[in-house]
Amino acid sequence: MSGYLGLFALAFLAATILPAYSEVLFGGMVAAGYDPFALWLWASAGNTLGSVVNWLLGRYLLHFRDRRWFPFPAGALGPAQRWFQRYGVWSLLLAWAPVGGDALTFIAGMMRVRFPLFLLLTGIGKATRYAVLLALIVGAGTAFPVPG
Repeated sequence: MSGYLGLFALAFLAATILPAYSEVLFGGMVAAGYDPFALWLWASAGNTLGSVVNWLLGRYLLHFRDRRWFPFPAGALGPAQRWFQRYGVWSLLLAWAPVGGDALTFIAGMMRVRFPLFLLLTGIGKATRYAVLLALIVGAGTAFPVPG
């Protein structure tokens, strides 16, 4: 159980503004024989809930945007905000993206996207990401079996 909780925590951190990556641990745990469905579920849940932190930051801490400690520089918010205004809430399906995904979830909070809709769209995107990653890992293992 501690392995799954560790993956959940790392996936959670990876979705926030902190520099963390869950893919390596996810892949290692798949290779180590952990239950793939459970890994997908824990990683998806952790990554989705981590995005909630960004939504909350955007929603409630925006008035601190001129402070030095503010998590997103002004230059990073502009392109994400324009993307969000152009594509609307559907852009949250791309919140999994390594570049701009965190900013999109922050912008969603700024733009006051309703939380249930935010959670649904972000969750779909994050779960799809881990499902694709899982399929690639399993497919690579089948194509290139490790002798043993």
